[in-house]
Amino acid sequence: MPGGSNNWTGKRVRHEGQHEENRCAQAEAGQAERQLQRDPQGVIDHSGHVWLQGEHSSDRASLLASWGALPLGVLDAHRRRNGPYTFGGALLALLVPAALREAPALVAAHDIEIRAVAPGLRAMVVPRWEPPGARLSDDERILVPAPRRTLRIANGIAEFVRERVPEGSVLVVENAHHADATDRELLAVLARRIAPARLTLVVCSAESPPAGFPDLALHAHAAPADPPDVPDRAAAYVASDCTADDARQAAAYQALTPQARAALHDRRAGELLAGAEPAPLLGAVPYHLEHGTDPRGAGARALWAAVDHCVREGFLDAVAELGIRGLVLAEEGGDLWWRFIQRTATALGALRRHPEARRLWDLARRGSAEPGVHAAAAYGTAMLDARHPDPAARDLGRATGWINEAIAISTLLPDREQRAFKLGFDRNGRALIELRRGRLPQALDLVESAIELAERDLPPGRHRTHRMVLLANRAQLLAALGRGKEALDDYSAAIALDPAFPDHYLDRGNLRFSQGTLDGALADYETALRLSPPLPEAYYNRAQVHLAQGEGHAALADLAHVLELDPGYLDAYINRAGMLAVTGRDAEARADVAAGLAIDPRNAHLRCVLGQLECAAGRPAEALAAFAAALAADPRLVPAWANRAITRFETGDVDGAVEDLTRALELEESAELYFNRATALRALGREEEATADLHRALDLDPEDPDVREALAER
Repeated sequence: MPGGSNNWTGKRVRHEGQHEENRCAQAEAGQAERQLQRDPQGVIDHSGHVWLQGEHSSDRASLLASWGALPLGVLDAHRRRNGPYTFGGALLALLVPAALREAPALVAAHDIEIRAVAPGLRAMVVPRWEPPGARLSDDERILVPAPRRTLRIANGIAEFVRERVPEGSVLVVENAHHADATDRELLAVLARRIAPARLTLVVCSAESPPAGFPDLALHAHAAPADPPDVPDRAAAYVASDCTADDARQAAAYQALTPQARAALHDRRAGELLAGAEPAPLLGAVPYHLEHGTDPRGAGARALWAAVDHCVREGFLDAVAELGIRGLVLAEEGGDLWWRFIQRTATALGALRRHPEARRLWDLARRGSAEPGVHAAAAYGTAMLDARHPDPAARDLGRATGWINEAIAISTLLPDREQRAFKLGFDRNGRALIELRRGRLPQALDLVESAIELAERDLPPGRHRTHRMVLLANRAQLLAALGRGKEALDDYSAAIALDPAFPDHYLDRGNLRFSQGTLDGALADYETALRLSPPLPEAYYNRAQVHLAQGEGHAALADLAHVLELDPGYLDAYINRAGMLAVTGRDAEARADVAAGLAIDPRNAHLRCVLGQLECAAGRPAEALAAFAAALAADPRLVPAWANRAITRFETGDVDGAVEDLTRALELEESAELYFNRATALRALGREEEATADLHRALDLDPEDPDVREALAER
C-alpha cells in the first residue's frame, strides 16, 4: 500500500482499566426463574434457593412437611416485630451462642456486624474496640453512616453464616414482603454468596421475587389450612404484634372499642419491656405504644429512641419510616418534633429521596421560629442540591443561597460555643459547594476558618467528630492542591481523633498511593479492612497496590472479592477486564466487559477494552466502532486514541493513525506514544518528524531499548 504498511512495529497501548479513587454504581443482579424440583424421596433439591408465594404461613408449613424438609429454623422477617434485621437477628441468635464456644475467633472477627444486627447478643459479643463516637453526646454526633454500611454488614454476616451452618441446611424465612430494607438486602447477599448445597433459603412472601434476588425458584403455595382456634382471638392478634395472618383474629381485634384495643397494646408493650430483650424496642414496642393509651407521650418517645438507634447504626430506611410516624405524634414546633424532622430529612437525603427531604425542611421553617432550626434547615436544604448524586441535577447557585442563609443566622447565635460549632459546620458546607465548582483555594479558606473557630471557641475535648471531619476535609483539599505533605499530616491528625474510623485510612492510603508510597498505602488499606465489616473499596484499592507492585494474581484475587461483595462495583469490572485482556484471557475479559456495560452502557473504559478484544480477535471494524464509542463517551481517554491509531495503521489508514496519536499526545506525553507516531510518520516517508519523535521518546524514557534501536537504525 503506497505510503503505508500493514506490518505494524509500534507499541500497542493496552488499556488496563482506570486507576482512580473508588467509584461504585449499584445494579440489580439478574433473576433466574425455574420450577422447584424434588428428588424421589420428596426432599428439597438443593440446586437453588426457593421463593414461595402465598398468604398463609400454615400453607407453607404444610408444603415444607410434604417435601420432607427439616429446616434449620423458621424465622419471621416482619419488621413490626424487631425493626431492622428482624430476620438477621433471629438467624444470629440461632448460630452465635454455639459459635462462641466452638469458634470464638470467628465471632470476634465479625463483632461489628453481629452487634449491629442482633442487639440482644451485645452482652455476649464483646467489641474488639469502641470508637470514641460511641460515647459522644447527642449534639456532637454529626456523622450519619452512609447507606452502603448495611451492605458491608450483610456481607460480614454472610461470611459468618457460611462458616457456621451445616452442609445441606434449609432456612425458612416468613413474611419477606414485610421485611425491613436491611433484611431484604441481607437475604439477597445470603442467596448470592452461600451455595444452596450448604444453605437453601426458602423465602416466603405474598409478593413475587425481586429482580435483585438471584437463582430463586417459583412454586405455587398449597391449599390453605385452617388455623387453630384460640379463646381470645383479639388478644392473640395483638400478642402476635398484629402480624398474624388469621382473618378471624384480625376481625375480632377490629370489633373491639378503641379503648379496648389501646389497653391490649399497652399490655403487650409492658410484656415486651419486662422481657428485657432490646430488639423489640426497634419494632414492636414503639408500634404498640403509638397505638396504646398515650401515643403522643410514650409512643413518641419510643419512636424517638428507635430513630436514634437506627441513625447511629445507619439503618436509614427504618429512620425514614419511624421518623415520619413519630412526627405525626410530636407536638409541632417542639424539641422532639424538630429532632424527628432533622434526623428523618437527613436520612431521606442520604437515600436520595430528595423531594420528601425538602418538604420536611420546609415544614421545619414553617413550624418553628428558633434561629438554630432555621440555620440547620437552610444547611440541610443546601446539601440536597450540593450533594445530589447526578451532577447534572445539582443546583449550586440555589445551594449557595441556602448555605449563605445558614451562615448568616449562625453568625448571630448568642452562645459562643453553639455559634462556633454551627458556623464552622455551615462554612464547611459552603466549602463543599466551592469544591464542586472547582474553586479549591476558596474551599480551603472556608475549611481553615472553620478549624480556627473550633480551636478558638470550642472547649477542649468537645466536638471531636466535628474537628476530625474538618481536618479530613482540609487534607482532601490540600492533596488536590498538590500540598501532599500537609495533607498527610491532616489525615494523620484526623485518624488520631478516632483511630477506629476506617474511611480516613482509605483516604490516607489513596494519597500515599498517589505519592508512590506503596507500602504505606497497603498498610492503610489493610487497617481499614481490620476496622470494618467487609469493605469493597479497601479491597479495590489494595488491588491497585498489588498491580503496581507487579503482583497480578493478588490484584485479580482482590478484584474478584470486590465483585463478590458488590456485583455492582463498576470500577472492579473495568480494571479486571483490562488486566485479563493484557494477559490474554480474552473470554473472561469479554464477560467482565459485558457485565460492566450492563451497569453503564456508555462507559468509555469498557468500550476501550472491548476494542482491544476485538483487535485481538481479528475484527478491526468492530474494534474501530468500539474505540469510536469510547471516545464519544470520553474524548480525553488517551488509551482509546492510542489503540484506535494502531488499528487504523493496521488497516492501512496511516494518516488517521498519525492524527489519533497526535491527539493522544496533546492529552498526555509518553515514550510509547512518541515511538508509535514515529513509526507511522516513517511509514508516510516523514523521516525528519519521525526522528524528532524518537528523540523526544528517548528523553522521556532513556532506557527504552526499542527507541534506542530505532535511533541507531537512523
